[in-house]
Amino acid sequence: MPNVQPELISVSIVSHGQGGLVAALLGDLAIHCTGTPIEVLLTLNLPEDLPCDLSQFPFPVLRIDNLHPLGFGANHNQAFARSSGDFFSVLNPDIRLSHDPFPALRAALNDPLVGLSAPLVLNPSGLPEDSARPFPSPLMILLKALRLGRGRPYAVGEQTLHPDWVAGMCILLPAARFRQFGGFDTRYFLYYEDVDLCARLRLAGLQVALTPAARVTHAAQRASHRKLRYLVLHLRSISRFFCSPVYWRVRLAREPGQ
Repeated sequence: MPNVQPELISVSIVSHGQGGLVAALLGDLAIHCTGTPIEVLLTLNLPEDLPCDLSQFPFPVLRIDNLHPLGFGANHNQAFARSSGDFFSVLNPDIRLSHDPFPALRAALNDPLVGLSAPLVLNPSGLPEDSARPFPSPLMILLKALRLGRGRPYAVGEQTLHPDWVAGMCILLPAARFRQFGGFDTRYFLYYEDVDLCARLRLAGLQVALTPAARVTHAAQRASHRKLRYLVLHLRSISRFFCSPVYWRVRLAREPGQ
């Protein structure tokens, strides 16, 4: 029998002066993901001194120092271009791990109709966050702004869900799939890159899978709720999505009543 090498997962992490969070996340990967072959591509979007020695970890860490800050999509696309894994994962620095999420995320991708998988995201209190949502509409955005939403759109249990889109704080895709779709759309500097990617997957007949067997904890920053600059970027990305051909194609492809 031939010696089949385990498939490598390339993990892209981008730090915006978040060295402490990055060190904690790398420590989690070192402790909990010993059975999963990974490489880490760590992008420093801002100059900073890291509080850890990257050579101490039991997996290779490629450090990328940006000459000037890039947006979410450009940073991860740049990391992907330098990756060598069979799968590509995006991890935000403020994600914490209590177990290895990758086997369950990888298993979800065995379904040929699934193009992207994501874990159940919990807040620090252990409650599920609303990381899986239907594709937005202008009315949905307005109702949310007026705090007139209808609560969680998906009931989370033990079974895999297939929401319209999932937040890009922790996702896994086959590298060939990410390459096929051209990665993230870099015209979104920040916010809605994940919505757009999931919409493009849907238009190609692929699903998104949220897998409760994989769980991560997220210490949400909610920058757009606190700083005017991030709120402006958020609103700009919303407008770009609603004016995009991707949004209108997804909307027209929906069956009546959905």
